[in-house]
Amino acid sequence: MPELSTDLYGTISHKLDALKPSGIRAFDKEVSRIPGIIKLTVGEPDFNTPEHVKRAAIKSIQNDDSHYAPQAGKPELLAAISDYIKQTRQVEYDPASEVVVTVGATEALDATLFSLLNTGDKVIVPTPAFALYFPLIAMTGATAVQVDTSADGFVLTPERLEEVLEQEGTGVKAVLLNYPSNPTGREYPADVLAGLAKVIAAHHLYAIADEIYSELVYGVEHASIASMIPERTLLISGLSKSHAMTGYRLGYIAGPAKIMKSILKMHCYLVTTVTDSTQAAATEALVNGLDDPLAFRQSYEKRRDMVIAGLSKLGFEMATPEGAFYIFAKIPAAFGKDDEQFARDLASQAKVGVTPGSAFGAGGEGYIRLSYASSEADIQECLKRIASFVEKIAE
Repeated sequence: MPELSTDLYGTISHKLDALKPSGIRAFDKEVSRIPGIIKLTVGEPDFNTPEHVKRAAIKSIQNDDSHYAPQAGKPELLAAISDYIKQTRQVEYDPASEVVVTVGATEALDATLFSLLNTGDKVIVPTPAFALYFPLIAMTGATAVQVDTSADGFVLTPERLEEVLEQEGTGVKAVLLNYPSNPTGREYPADVLAGLAKVIAAHHLYAIADEIYSELVYGVEHASIASMIPERTLLISGLSKSHAMTGYRLGYIAGPAKIMKSILKMHCYLVTTVTDSTQAAATEALVNGLDDPLAFRQSYEKRRDMVIAGLSKLGFEMATPEGAFYIFAKIPAAFGKDDEQFARDLASQAKVGVTPGSAFGAGGEGYIRLSYASSEADIQECLKRIASFVEKIAE
């Protein structure tokens, strides 16, 4: 195997070299080595992709649909995305100029941030937040301004946003919102979003709305800031969570045509185009599978309630998630606030894998994230193991 020439050491991108690897993935890899462990770490649906969606992908391959697709996406998929957004957000996007299909929501974020940001810009990020936001923003030369929302029930209020904008002064270009949230599962009520929309508009900012979990909500109606300020919102979503299609890598961005022209350009430089069979599957999901997530939601809600009941008995505190498939639980006071050590001890002694809350930025310290996108049997076993661990330490 070739060794890199010594005269090339240290020649990689300084921006990239300064970034730490994903704490979530690193911790997951670490605990995965423990024999017999049950992991509630990485958030990925444990359901299968619906059969009719799989058949559409297979048919695409069998029909030799194997050439470069249009760079923004296939017309039929762009139209399906536009129709879906109009139906669910009451905003009409032109499929030909205001929607771009991406390789998952991650690439959608990448293309959006690289299109908008310059060195010295700032992006407001309510935290705890999806950890990937921070390195993506850093790679553009911009700065992520973390706003700890733990004191406000893990929701950024309009008043808090106004306060932060006054403190930061010039240079803020966008507010990045994720709802339902990873890691907390909190939804943003329509009245809170309306208040945030007013502040964002008053300060002449972009709203970047990551709504990848919007189809997985429990007992509430999903509201979107894109419905309120579409002229300054970049809506990001996809089918990974709603249709259990994480491996297909299908996301999208919708926004005003003038900025979408730049985002499409960035997307083309990053990936050229999205796989044909993936786009065929996504079209089927959006045209004939809008009810597919219903069964998933029912199961997730049952599991959520199971986890909350079990952890509450053991002294964990948590807000009831209204969406996604995560519980963000505060560690009992007897264990202190070192969430990383608690998670390591839980993994090594109880053989239960959870993610330390500090991996999600400011406000995550002293918490752990558990994904309930696992079977009921695994969840029940994990709750038993956690109970034994907590009771043993408390003795």
